[in-house]
Amino acid sequence: MRDVVVVGDLATDVVVLLGGHPAPGSDRPAAIRTRGGGAGANVAVHLARLGTPVTFAGCAGDDAAGTGLLAELTAAGVTPAVRRVPGAATGTIVSLVEPDGQRSMLADRGANLALEPGDVPVPASGGHLHLSGYTLFTAGPRAAGLAALAAATEAGCTVSVDPASTGPLAGYGVDRWLADTAAATLVLPNADEARLLTGCADPAAAAQALAARHPVAVVTLGAEGALWAAGDRLVHRPAHPAHVVDTTGAGDAFTAGLLAVWSGDPDGDPAAALEAGLARAAAVVARPGAR
Repeated sequence: MRDVVVVGDLATDVVVLLGGHPAPGSDRPAAIRTRGGGAGANVAVHLARLGTPVTFAGCAGDDAAGTGLLAELTAAGVTPAVRRVPGAATGTIVSLVEPDGQRSMLADRGANLALEPGDVPVPASGGHLHLSGYTLFTAGPRAAGLAALAAATEAGCTVSVDPASTGPLAGYGVDRWLADTAAATLVLPNADEARLLTGCADPAAAAQALAARHPVAVVTLGAEGALWAAGDRLVHRPAHPAHVVDTTGAGDAFTAGLLAVWSGDPDGDPAAALEAGLARAAAVVARPGAR
């Protein structure tokens, strides 16, 4: 089993499960829970729980929230490579979850914006680097993400990247993102991100277009499952049945499930890797929170 280094955000997730109809100017009932979050940290925690040796590289504030999140990472089996940033607040994400499970997210990335190239350890030769796309969207973390990608490639590691979110991705620029991530072995967009990156309306066509740039492209389709594209091969697996409570972190869970299988055997059965990702995602959406 290969070691994995995950680079990305560490944050407190404030999950707000909304109940009833909107009530502008008045109250709306909700169930509110606070949990560990951040796209990169979510992937790392899921990988550790699946038995994959994993190091998480990121930044946290020198506050109580950062202390608690670091303890949570360690308890989950993650090796933290997290720099505490004096005077900075640990990142916070508020996730507003509608009764149908769909969510909107409000992000204050806080100390995550202080990530520097020296904060990221290079995976051992033959290891794997997973880079959260959020790392590339702002100047400071971007330098760290690009340095990590270059160092991992030079060391002979495989590299996976997820595009993170269509809004920041569009603002950052598709051509710029494609150039930055050209060396990635595996890209992991959802259907909307794949459409944005390729201009293809059909997710299957988008997956194949991305597979022309990278050895492997995996496109998640929500309730429709996921696609694997490599060369001229296209594999689809349906989503696992689930009672959806909260979709927060479903993509991160899928990524971890897939990487736990694929990083150990990149030439193995694509269907098995997809199934592992879909199983992890189905487990996460059935409860509040990303983990």
